Amino acid sequence: MTGIGDLMGMMRNLGGLQAKVQAAQDELAGQIAEGSAGGGMVVAKASGRMELVDLKIEPEAAGDDVELLEDMVKAAVCQAMDKARDLQRQEFSKLLGGLPLPPGLETLLGQ
Repeated sequence: MTGIGDLMGMMRNLGGLQAKVQAAQDELAGQIAEGSAGGGMVVAKASGRMELVDLKIEPEAAGDDVELLEDMVKAAVCQAMDKARDLQRQEFSKLLGGLPLPPGLETLLGQ
């Protein structure tokens, strides 16, 4: 009967875990990660929930070379998203007592 008891204990703790996950997601929503390119001419900001929340482009970055501007925007956004992903890993690692998250767990947690 120990197996069934363990299962019941896990089921009781599931609600607590869900509350902790929700609290972590709420915390991440308020954290901002920033990426930049072109010496700061393009700056992207993403929330810890992987949402692009701001994009600034200095007027001089919008010269005649559209491809260069596109590359700077992509680089800044990718850098911001990478940093936001790091915020996620740190926040959810707290739930696991400091253990690293297994690869792909962010998507399972609704990120």
